[in-house]
Amino acid sequence: MKKYIRGIVFCFLVGCFAFPLMAADKPDFEKMLREIDEVSTFTDMDFSSVFTIVTDQPGKKQTVSQIRMFRRDSKDQSLILIQLPEADKGQGYLMEGDNLLFYDPTSRKFNHSSMKEALSDSEAVNDDFNKDTTIDDYDIDTTGESTLGKIPVWVINLKAKNNEVTYEMLRLFVRKDLSLVLKQQYLSVSGRLMRTVYYPKYASVGKGKYFPSQMLIIDEINTGEKSQITMSEISLETLPDKVFTKAFLEQVN
Repeated sequence: MKKYIRGIVFCFLVGCFAFPLMAADKPDFEKMLREIDEVSTFTDMDFSSVFTIVTDQPGKKQTVSQIRMFRRDSKDQSLILIQLPEADKGQGYLMEGDNLLFYDPTSRKFNHSSMKEALSDSEAVNDDFNKDTTIDDYDIDTTGESTLGKIPVWVINLKAKNNEVTYEMLRLFVRKDLSLVLKQQYLSVSGRLMRTVYYPKYASVGKGKYFPSQMLIIDEINTGEKSQITMSEISLETLPDKVFTKAFLEQVN
């Protein structure tokens, strides 16, 4: 009987200490989201690059778009200049804070736009090139574990805090060894999968900074529609203040 009681006590003590150890193995997901945002945010430098977007749509000829992006994250400023296709050349987006303007060189007018707007009939939207603010825009709902190929990942399900975000629900697949997103799923408020983005390659940009050098965006509603994005001509050189102005877009054109 004494042995039996000692066995129960031992199991109870093991159980009491085992659960905290298991909990300790689970990461701080809020901290992880902050790291994800910070790793591609350039607060101490300007950032510019060229993105080439190849889009496939069933029954249509493959199209190629190209944009040049300029960012100054310290002031929440960015500018996107469309270079291809020729029909859209000279169009651009100027953002400062929550204010986003679209410039059309044909009419020479600026109009308010949305981060949800597609770029040159591709699957890419303005928000794909904006500074990451996941920790500010979403609350953590549930978390789990999985693998992508042979890579262990954390799965983080998020719900929107506000109406400013492109999608109400977001699912991140994050590397366990480094806070980099390998896959991102966008869902409607009903939980329907709308869009999937893969990040197969990252470029090291400055000390401790990374930016996706390749992206694959899949439209989950319109079967067969997808865009592949490749980044080139990366620069961290300081940009003139005039780059982030209406006058610059008008002058370039």
